[in-house]
Amino acid sequence: METQRTILRASLVIIGFGMLWGFYWLPLRQIDALGLTGPWGTVAIMVVAVSLLLPWGWRGRHALRGSHPMAIASLVLGGGSLLFYSLGLLYGRVGIIVILFYLTPIWSTLIGRYLFGWPITGARIAALLAGVAGLVLMLGADGEVPVPRGLGEWLGLASGFLWAVASIGIKVKATAGPAESAFLFAVGALLGGLILAPLMAPLPDLAALPAPGAVVVWVVFTGALWWALSIVGLLWATTKLEPARVGILMISEVLVSVASAALIAGEVLSLPELMGGTLVLIAGVLEFLPRRKRRLP
Repeated sequence: METQRTILRASLVIIGFGMLWGFYWLPLRQIDALGLTGPWGTVAIMVVAVSLLLPWGWRGRHALRGSHPMAIASLVLGGGSLLFYSLGLLYGRVGIIVILFYLTPIWSTLIGRYLFGWPITGARIAALLAGVAGLVLMLGADGEVPVPRGLGEWLGLASGFLWAVASIGIKVKATAGPAESAFLFAVGALLGGLILAPLMAPLPDLAALPAPGAVVVWVVFTGALWWALSIVGLLWATTKLEPARVGILMISEVLVSVASAALIAGEVLSLPELMGGTLVLIAGVLEFLPRRKRRLP
């Protein structure tokens, strides 16, 4: 049983790093603007993250080797989902992409029910309905058919679905520690980036970069802070807290993302989009609320 001090510390870690991820779009777009365009900037970030986490991955190699194959695949897929999320933030509006990522209650409910036979409770049904209603409101805000428009929105939607698949596998089978798990996250994102980048954009001319020193600083800073430090911290904190608390505290990322994009990039969501986003957040809260156990007679 965790002490109150540990619970408080883990809660602050979740809130702090959740708020940090609310600004993740900013270095991504800064690197893109400096000439390392499209997915290649994210690939460079992943190279830094893998390099920084490699000593912990090597030290925990026995734990990783003893892990269930589903756990390894799920951690790698989790990194791939965050790669899609990163690319979505580059090619789409920040608020919409973040909210699309947080549609995971819909996917996790459906996957859990039809692949694992998990029961769908009243709270899960409510979460499913709220999430679907929010999705329709957001994507149909202009009176059009409510489907993703543009590459960024498709990537945001795909990232949430892949994260739902990965998180179920991690929850069921993962046994490795946070540092070696973060290493596999970074490896998964790097592998996905190396596959997608040549298909999405030509390799930039590195010799022609106007400010190569600035690019290196931003890439190292982003890989170290967001992908090495914060993911290790988040994975540690999730082992100390109930899933309900983690899910609700992570909403700080959505709030900071929407606010920062509006204030810095001028990406203001319309009223229907805000209403849809609110329904998606309600779905997340309903999904993570503790289930009441039946009292035995």
